[in-house]
Amino acid sequence: MSTATTTPAAGRDTAAWHSADLARDTRWMTRFDNAERADLLRVLRAGHRSGQPLLGYRRGDFPFGAAAIAKIRRAVDEAQHGLGVALLKGFPREGVTADEFELLTWAVGLHVGVARPQDKMTRYINRVQDAGTVYRSPTGRGYSSNAELDFHVDGADIVLLSCFNQAPLGGDSMCASSTAAWRQLLAERPDLADALRKPLPFSRQGEQAEGLAAFRLMPVYGEMDGQVFCMWVRNRVEQGEKLPGAPRITAKQREAMDLLDEIVRRPTFMYSMRLEPGDLQILSNFTALHSRTQFQDEPESEKKRLLFRLWLATPDSPRLPAGWNGFYESTEPGVVRGGAYGQHYDDACRRFDAEQAKAMGMRLGPGFSN
Repeated sequence: MSTATTTPAAGRDTAAWHSADLARDTRWMTRFDNAERADLLRVLRAGHRSGQPLLGYRRGDFPFGAAAIAKIRRAVDEAQHGLGVALLKGFPREGVTADEFELLTWAVGLHVGVARPQDKMTRYINRVQDAGTVYRSPTGRGYSSNAELDFHVDGADIVLLSCFNQAPLGGDSMCASSTAAWRQLLAERPDLADALRKPLPFSRQGEQAEGLAAFRLMPVYGEMDGQVFCMWVRNRVEQGEKLPGAPRITAKQREAMDLLDEIVRRPTFMYSMRLEPGDLQILSNFTALHSRTQFQDEPESEKKRLLFRLWLATPDSPRLPAGWNGFYESTEPGVVRGGAYGQHYDDACRRFDAEQAKAMGMRLGPGFSN
């Protein structure tokens, strides 16, 4: 089969950026002014209810001002339909507790999508903080380690990462356009294109619910409606290959994986940013790969590096390539999909998903039980 018949279309030009593009045109960065910041904090504290779990809150509990909401939605639109990356700066941080900042991150999510669970504990928001996890292990998760991470995507339409504390050394955020990387790979080694369009074994890292396989089979690249989609987490493929019943990675696939990882780390393609306290980064999980450098933490627990990660399904999400429903459960646009349904997916989770989906004008994917 010839390469010409198996390579995806070039995709949207806006998503195929290089690092110099982000440095030159900073429309993807937005800052709240003092009045907006004060309004966000006022609304947050007025909506907070002591002892209320996150799943008990709804969008109406946080009626943020029109100016702040407009900036948030423009940033989400940039991440989904533009560059694939956006940064909101200036969320209230001074005098704000970690719990308040977590709730603020959650409240932002309520305005733009439906949060998705991230692990077998069915946590809808995770603390990105070093807990001593060994990243390169069968159950290792990067968010709970201090290791440098592979370039990867997360398991939902978009990911929000808000910074409460930054490490004194390291912990810098890196991102790259998976669309631009694909074009470069095609230019250099078109013979490797098919290797990244064939299924690879992605480990679930021990996070699967009972009865599910320990790995998923997914291609790295696919195409739909002229857009290039990428699903890449090298550590999960390296671990997935070791699992019983998983196919072995071919020499051609490994060569293609190596080249992709090398391309996205070239200065031409990799953009580095240092998230500051009060920053919120938004990334597409279809057109942008992200990573983080290793970091050295503060000794005091209250000063340790702490970010909050939120996965969202969004109402204007794109149609996914055929065959990607094995990972996202549905390829239909505007459907609540993605996430990791673990052992604690209970009535409270189902109620939240159904009510939030209705509020966002979305349908639940086929994996839900109403």
